[in-house]
This record gives sequence, C-alpha cells and structure tokens, in this order.
Amino acid sequence: MSKGDETRDAILTEATSVASKVGLTGMSIGQLAAHTGMSKSGLYAHFASKEALQIEILRHTRERFVDRVVRPALQSPRGLNRLRTLFESWLAWSEAFEDGGCLFVAASSELDDQPGPVRDALVRDERDWLELIVTIAATAVSEGEFRSDVDVEQIAYELHAIMLNHQHTSRLMQDPRALERARRAFDSIVERALTT
Repeated sequence: MSKGDETRDAILTEATSVASKVGLTGMSIGQLAAHTGMSKSGLYAHFASKEALQIEILRHTRERFVDRVVRPALQSPRGLNRLRTLFESWLAWSEAFEDGGCLFVAASSELDDQPGPVRDALVRDERDWLELIVTIAATAVSEGEFRSDVDVEQIAYELHAIMLNHQHTSRLMQDPRALERARRAFDSIVERALTT
C-alpha cells in the first residue's frame, strides 16, 4: 500500500467514525479536517467533493463489514450453521460501536428520502446484503435443514428487522436484554423453518 493509499485509508477510518456519530450528511469537511489534523484542501486532494467522500465512507464501511461479518460466515459449514454464524457476526458488528451506531442503520434513516448517488450506493449495498442472506438461507433448504417451502426472502426480511430493532433497543432504549431478545427472535425464525 502506497503512502497516499495509507493516508486515504486513515482518513476514511476517521471519517467513518465521525459519520457514525453525526451522520453522513451531518459530517462536514471542516469537522473531518479537525479530526484528522489535515487542511480542508488536503482532504479535497483525496476526495473531489463531500458526496464523493460519503460514497467512499460507505465503501470503506462495507469492506470492514465484509471482513467482520461475511467472511466468518462463509468460512463456516453451509446451511443453518452458516446462517447462525452470519447472524452472530452481525450482532457482534452491531455491538462493537460504542460512540456511534452502525453506519448503515444511521444512513438508512438519514438518506431514505434523499435521492442521489449516495443513497443509490447505500441501496445497492443493502440489496446485496439481503441477497446474501437469502442465498445463505437457501443453502439451509438445499441441505435439508429448512423445509422446502420456506420463504427465504421472508427470513432475510425478518433477520434484517431483528437487527434494526436490536440497534433501537440496545442503543436508544438501553435495554440490557436486547442481545438476548435478538437471539430468541432468531431462534424463533429457525424453529419455524426447520424440517422437523
């Protein structure tokens, strides 16, 4: 990795941290300059516009998400085991943010009615994520662990709903049982889908 790439990566890491606290649209180049110790013009040398920076923050976050959530799941055995690993890694991702929540959750609320390239990038990421959950749930069907008539798209929908509620319950409501409730909700989905 070149020095320029290292600098860019460090900027994106800091920008992601700032955006998870104040939002993608709430973050200013001035704030980021203050956090990184760089000048505004130095930041603009790496990112042509605030919009370009926002899209890069989403890309950077997606890469971290893949490393921490997707890869561990894909390394586990196919079927229910993989789905459970995916869910547990996703929970760990959600729990890891002390000073700000999951950027994807925050950005979803922030950008849901803000058309443009940043929203489009987020929608692509979310669609890819849901498709991956559907694919992993479908392997549980093909492995004979889930019934053949299970609606795997509904499973993806419900798992996503659990995680959104977990963010709300653990972060906003500070419910100490949020993690336990999320796991019970996952188990309930699995029990309804099992072949036996």
